[in-house]
Amino acid sequence: MKITKAESFILHVPITPPITDAINVATHWGVTGVRIETDEGIVGYGYTGTTAKGDEMIADTIDRYYAPALIGRDPFMVRRIWDDLRFGPMHWIGRAGITHMALAAVDVALWDIMSKVAGKPLWQYLGGHKPDKIKAYNTNGGWLNWSKERLIADMTAMLEQGFTAVKMKVGKPDPREDFDRVQAVRKAIGDEAGLMIDVNQQWNITTAMTWGKKLEQFDLIWLEEPLNPDDIPGHRKLADELNVPIALGEHVYNKYAFRDYIAQGAVEYVQVDVTRVAGVTEWLQVAGLAAAYDLPVCPHVGDMGQIHQHLVAATPNAVMLEYIPWIRHIFEEPIEVANGFYKLPELPGASTTILPRYFEEYRVK
Repeated sequence: MKITKAESFILHVPITPPITDAINVATHWGVTGVRIETDEGIVGYGYTGTTAKGDEMIADTIDRYYAPALIGRDPFMVRRIWDDLRFGPMHWIGRAGITHMALAAVDVALWDIMSKVAGKPLWQYLGGHKPDKIKAYNTNGGWLNWSKERLIADMTAMLEQGFTAVKMKVGKPDPREDFDRVQAVRKAIGDEAGLMIDVNQQWNITTAMTWGKKLEQFDLIWLEEPLNPDDIPGHRKLADELNVPIALGEHVYNKYAFRDYIAQGAVEYVQVDVTRVAGVTEWLQVAGLAAAYDLPVCPHVGDMGQIHQHLVAATPNAVMLEYIPWIRHIFEEPIEVANGFYKLPELPGASTTILPRYFEEYRVK
């Protein structure tokens, strides 16, 4: 089998209503990726996820630097291809960010092709571990721009839908408001429901130590991204001194950075995202590294779960998967959650095949 064509695409899928966290205001989710054709008629799709900003730079990287290097290659040599692209010309200008997100799209498309050829969903092609379902936790009701009343209503509604764990955003200018919102949610959902909070990097070490201690009383599953993602010593201090586990990985872009976080005891839930590290190939390496330290993996879903459902199902130390359903309708086999659990995909591939009509409706390139 040989690759005959590779071409980027950009889709902007509306988010209704728009949401905010402590960093972003998002009206659309960017699905920027690549469609790879082969001489045997198998087509692979891979993509990364954005807040619909900077997509053109990711697509340009694919078309200028990665796509030409794919032509004539055997997609089953995915790890060789990954090395050639990762350590090729783009190595000099970026080993994270745009170049890695572009490489993630390419790598996912290659794994999509291989599992389609094998006639198996990717989670089975990777070996499989969870035979029927994956525990889900719901993020899609805890947004920072929600009023406290709507926040409480949404969080309780998600539990009524069968979810047993929910996540909410914090990071208001005044941490007292965050405290009040967390306290109100915990009171509303009761003591048995799992609750996580996500700071989106808005605190400094002093604020995190002060308010992390105060928030311990609410029995949180984790405290997510409390500091700048490059501050490994700060996260280690929090992990050492707080009784709330530290979760991060959304903005950690390669296995070497994860190695440093893990080896220094600065992370306790590893949220490696296949769309931020360079695809399935690197994601599996990070998950294996976490397993060597007996750390759980709970991915951030820049892909909105389509690819990660396979990875979690195939990974022993992957314990739970985030649920945000913004883009599920555009796929041939969309994510499906019932009673708080993901149902595992059945079609061959990585669940990344996009329905043709949505290329027409949402495509901006």
